[in-house]
Amino acid sequence: MQDKRCSIWHLIAGIIMLILGIVIWANPAQSLLAIAFYLGLIIFLLGCGYIAFSLSQYSGWYMIVGLFDMFIGLIFLTNLGLTVETLPIFFALWILATGSIQITGSLEIRKIGMPWGWTMTSGILGIILAFFILIYRQFGDWALVLTVGTYVITYGIISIAEYFYFRHYCTLAKEH
Repeated sequence: MQDKRCSIWHLIAGIIMLILGIVIWANPAQSLLAIAFYLGLIIFLLGCGYIAFSLSQYSGWYMIVGLFDMFIGLIFLTNLGLTVETLPIFFALWILATGSIQITGSLEIRKIGMPWGWTMTSGILGIILAFFILIYRQFGDWALVLTVGTYVITYGIISIAEYFYFRHYCTLAKEH
């Protein structure tokens, strides 16, 4: 029986993800539209999940969150142009919130004597990036496409590397 970690499909998925990342970088406008669609779909499906959970737990709060998520998901799905226009703003606000949390966290870990400089620097750079995205909208589009494309390419490279890594160990296991 072949070890599942040695499957050729791991390699094929990695190659597909690598190509998809390059396509994302090469087609930023279409990529933003696809990101907007999938974000709307994910938010809508999360809302469905919250509603299902609320029914099993008899929770009105989860029902409200589920209905809200479904509503936002439908707005995103039926107004893709608006979604594309607002994606960089949401992205910037997320980076701003993360940067603020990093700065606060760095001050907390500084109090207990742990290294804190990198966390502070990351937080400050995040806040600068967030304001830059909010001021220069086109930069926000570019940053979002670059981030998603980089993630997909990295995922593909890691999948390909894992295939060859596991393949080596599977070969050794078969020899023994």
